[in-house]
Amino acid sequence: MTARLHFLHRILIMVILTAILCGCSNKKKEAKYVIGFSQCVGSDLWRRTMLEEMKMELSLHPGATLVYRDANNSNRKQISQVGELLKMNIDLLIISPNEARPLTPIVEEAYNSGIPVVIIDRKTSSSAYTAYVGADNYQIGKMAGQYVSGLLKGKGNIMEIMGLPGSSPTIERQRGFAEGLQKSANIRISNQIYGDWLKSHAIDELLKMNETLRTTDLIFAHNDQMASAAREALDKLGIKRKVAIIGIDALPGQGGGLQMIDGKVIDASMLYPTGGKEAISTAFRILGKESILKENILQSVVIDSSNVQLMKLQWNKFSSQQRDIERQQSLLAEQRSLFDNQQLTLNVTVVTLVLSVVFGGLAFFSLLENRKINKNLEANNLEILNQRNKLIEMSEKAKEATEAKLNFFTNISHEFRTPLTLILSPLEDLINNEKINALAGKNLKLINKNVFRLLRLINQLIEYRKIEYGKMRIRSTSNNIIDFITDIIETFQLAAKKQNIDLRLFTKESDITVWFDVNMFDKVIFNLISNALKFTPANGIVHVTVSKDDAHISIKVEDNGPGMDQEEILHIFEHFYQADSNARKGSGLGLSLSKELMNLLHGDLTVESRKWHGTIFTVTLPLGSSHLREEEKHTQQAEREELYENAKIYTSELEHLKREKNHDLLRELKERSVLIIEDNADLLHYLAEKLDEEYEVFIANTGESGITSAYEQVPDLIICDVVLPDLSGKKITEKLKSDIRTSHIPIILLTAQGSVEQQINGFESMADAYIVKPFNYEYLLATVRNLMKNRLLLKSHYTSDISSGNRQPISKSLDKKFINDFSGLVEQNLGNENFSVEEISKALGVSRVQLYRKVKALLDCSVTDYIVNRRLKKAKFLLINERYTIAEITYMVGFSSPNYFSTVFKSKYGMRPSEFKRNQFPTQ
Repeated sequence: MTARLHFLHRILIMVILTAILCGCSNKKKEAKYVIGFSQCVGSDLWRRTMLEEMKMELSLHPGATLVYRDANNSNRKQISQVGELLKMNIDLLIISPNEARPLTPIVEEAYNSGIPVVIIDRKTSSSAYTAYVGADNYQIGKMAGQYVSGLLKGKGNIMEIMGLPGSSPTIERQRGFAEGLQKSANIRISNQIYGDWLKSHAIDELLKMNETLRTTDLIFAHNDQMASAAREALDKLGIKRKVAIIGIDALPGQGGGLQMIDGKVIDASMLYPTGGKEAISTAFRILGKESILKENILQSVVIDSSNVQLMKLQWNKFSSQQRDIERQQSLLAEQRSLFDNQQLTLNVTVVTLVLSVVFGGLAFFSLLENRKINKNLEANNLEILNQRNKLIEMSEKAKEATEAKLNFFTNISHEFRTPLTLILSPLEDLINNEKINALAGKNLKLINKNVFRLLRLINQLIEYRKIEYGKMRIRSTSNNIIDFITDIIETFQLAAKKQNIDLRLFTKESDITVWFDVNMFDKVIFNLISNALKFTPANGIVHVTVSKDDAHISIKVEDNGPGMDQEEILHIFEHFYQADSNARKGSGLGLSLSKELMNLLHGDLTVESRKWHGTIFTVTLPLGSSHLREEEKHTQQAEREELYENAKIYTSELEHLKREKNHDLLRELKERSVLIIEDNADLLHYLAEKLDEEYEVFIANTGESGITSAYEQVPDLIICDVVLPDLSGKKITEKLKSDIRTSHIPIILLTAQGSVEQQINGFESMADAYIVKPFNYEYLLATVRNLMKNRLLLKSHYTSDISSGNRQPISKSLDKKFINDFSGLVEQNLGNENFSVEEISKALGVSRVQLYRKVKALLDCSVTDYIVNRRLKKAKFLLINERYTIAEITYMVGFSSPNYFSTVFKSKYGMRPSEFKRNQFPTQ
């Protein structure tokens, strides 16, 4: 009996342990993130809206926790709160700094400790952060100015209510607003006041402006609260005339800008997005190890009576959806709790059932409990099934929305093709018209070439979007790939011959049958050969090699162009990627599209390259048809005309327009000269032809040749592209500005890099102007003329008496050293009548041509004229201050005879040396 009790005791312990282990094994740990958010102040509506948007976005990530801290406009408090968050071992920090400089150290501490940092709304004084999310106050101010110009129809008086004096949003919005009004000369900002961002402060200031407000046509406030203050002030002052009121923020909800516009309190508002949703979205991309942009600038829009209802409806819809999500999450939490309870109950039931074997008296009770539990499970399963059906229904709606977006994108892209077609057809008629072609043939061909380029980009974009949405279907047929590639190469032969490029196909096979979709595969081959020709210099090679093994066929497209470094190779197949080191860039989409197409074709596209040693792209396709699904196989062959109907789109970019240069040796040389350094042949020759009307133009298509031309020609101005195949425009600028031969030449940089940081970097390289593409030619010409004019103004300082103690300082140190060395050398040799230009050139280490042009640019006179003027000034000094005879002075200042000296002196001062001396000493 005792042994039996021990046995039952052991079974009971085993059952209990088994139940405990089963319960523990069913507890799955969910991956959770803790995100810390430090807000500079959370009391105003805009900040509360930011927090609300964050919570809305966080509702989509139930595994995350947001720890919120409000610093209430205190730097010290915010620093302390961030320190507390870091001690909590948060996974990511989001911070809106109260002030940039005081908060920089603590933000850097978080970033350097390995915690990702997302800065929202305001920046710190350091770049030590992972991402920034915020709006551009300058662009919002400029948008407001442009909107006001249209609202006032170019005429009226404006009162501007600004924020806190000295704050960066106030400064940027005011500067952008003034920029937006520049084109409206008859619109005047009659008065500016500070409202300190507060409605009460703004009302107090406005009530003091009674007379000014009565002549005001529009009030622009830097936020909606101050804008509402303007309406209240107008009512209190009894001003009945119509005064338009514009604000910034356009917040939803009670007391927000949207309600003000709808209630006619204000007329319009510039949306100043809080960035709460974007900050949380960026945070989860960072935590998910996804690629992000470091600078995330939020877009704005004007909201007025025409679209306020739409914006309110959208916000109400978002709020409704948020409430639905929260309700569903609550239901899910209840279901999870219920499931946990059921799991526990089930475990207890298992223990009870086992114990019922040991203790037979509990069997009937356990049976009843089991039935009750089963009923609960069935009810829960039914509810879960209903929820599943709802989720399926929502998924279908999302699918329909995605389909609608794709259809819209495809339709609008096709709409772009219609006007392009309508441009191409009349354009070809104009080109074929001999009379019009004689007058504007080059410009028409340039337009025609770039229309095809634009058409190619649109086609690539449409195809890429189809791939993204899974709408690209394979239609593979059996084809002889040798004939297929031979025909494609033939379409490029004319373009290759024009550049004397050896374009050939190498293969040991004459007939290789491969299954592929001709309409997809031709885009890949067209793109690879087009790129190879585009990056291969004249007299180069582009070789296409076809080979096969037992399972695959390989097609290699090899060129001897500039090649790529390892960093470029890593990113070359990313969509919209463009290498900084290569100026001949396209859309950044062609290779990405080719890679996606090869994936659809069950093949692969790889690249091998070394800098300055060429590039090899390899396309691989499987042999046979076993890799294809049945719906991907087709027996009807594609027609050859259809296959290559778009060849012109790829070859047009390789066409080079015939350009004629006037080589008339008897033509009159222009006074000023310009050197253009640009690797894009079309843009280079276009600018050369336009500037040739006014200046002597020199051209170069690489950085090295441009530097050489600058040393040889010493032009009056240089226009240089920032991105060139060998040297960047910034490097060229630094080199020329640090060389005594060319340091005085103004340099204009042309670039597609339009960010403020990139422009600042351009000016740091000592460029005189920085113009962003696309640019207006008249603007470029005005910049050229202005720099030339400024250079002439500086010459008055250079040409002043070198020996004078009151001479203005020369701004450029190299130019100052050159002038000092040159003038000192002339001064030392004034008495040497055989002193020549060659001796000066040798002493200064420059060529005769460079010396003449440098002196002409800085002193606006020739070397000979300068020496003669110095000799005459020295003679004039000796005649006044010394007792030498005229003959002695003649040889002391380097003239060969008194008669020649007397003639030159009279031509300069209007009298002979003897007369000049008598006038100075009349009693003698």
